[in-house]
Amino acid sequence: MVAVGEAERSLPGTLVWGGNIVAHLEISHLVKRFGPITAVNDVSFEVERGEVLGFLGPNGAGKSTTMKMITGFLTPDAGNVVIGGDSISQRPLEAKRRLGYLPEGAPLYGDMTCGALLDFIAEVRGLRGAAKKSKVGQTIEQVNLGGVINQPIETLSKGFKRRVGLAQAILHDPEVLILDEPTDGLDPNQKHEVRSLIQSMATNKVIVLSTHILEEVEAVCSRAVIIAAGKVISDGTPAELEARAPNHNAVALSVRSDQSDEDICGALSALPGVESALIRADGTDAPTHFEIRPQAGQSIVTEVSRLARDSGWEVEQLHVERGRLDEVFRTLTMTVARS
Repeated sequence: MVAVGEAERSLPGTLVWGGNIVAHLEISHLVKRFGPITAVNDVSFEVERGEVLGFLGPNGAGKSTTMKMITGFLTPDAGNVVIGGDSISQRPLEAKRRLGYLPEGAPLYGDMTCGALLDFIAEVRGLRGAAKKSKVGQTIEQVNLGGVINQPIETLSKGFKRRVGLAQAILHDPEVLILDEPTDGLDPNQKHEVRSLIQSMATNKVIVLSTHILEEVEAVCSRAVIIAAGKVISDGTPAELEARAPNHNAVALSVRSDQSDEDICGALSALPGVESALIRADGTDAPTHFEIRPQAGQSIVTEVSRLARDSGWEVEQLHVERGRLDEVFRTLTMTVARS
């Protein structure tokens, strides 16, 4: 932890160490109980600057409760959160200066206009004068709110309200950004804009986002933590998660041939490294579709391609399955639910 006096402070919410912003988030053994229910049970992980962490789990897994403890909205029954060197429990104001938070549902002052709300948030964050005007203008442009800036928030669509919520979270350029379902209610174009914005900010920040949209993890996250029943059950990159899918590196093959489908299937099954070959759709006049699964997720595409060429099969499709995150997610979380 950085001791008082060892760091040099510039703008509110910015900690400078040797000229560099310290962006680091450490969650240690968080526990939260609501009566007899343990919502969060010994959750620990760290996130470094430059990482975008996808925080995943089924409904009721403890995601939002964990995020509320990280941001100081809930007090944990046990454990600690350290944001850029400051403990959220011991130095809450210092920790929260470094933090931007988009909560679930994006609660906002509905009778305020977008511009008035962002001015208010800027004042709360310690910005004044030209610095405030510049930062508010920059944020409006980043989140594309110019067309509704003078409109009362209560009259906005769900998607625009979400964007206003995101704007207030990033207004002060925080080191650590906590986003609970940031693209909830957005149309496909708006989702693309928000994902691009998250990627553009990622280099100098710690970003943690909760989402139910697994394609969002693939699109923007460098790492994913999955929790279920209040516990961390997986922590790795999206590619590492995909590798746990039962069809990771499986080959999908569509061919026409004078050979019978059973003979083709037998030849594929006999290849080194192949665990199984299945006929997915009988050909007749159309091509026959096969799925060839490897042993232990190894690459078998070269062997399959060579066999097809040497056997004179007319190949209409050949591609490698990476593995589906939704299958891995479902397998992991349902295993915990049954235990």
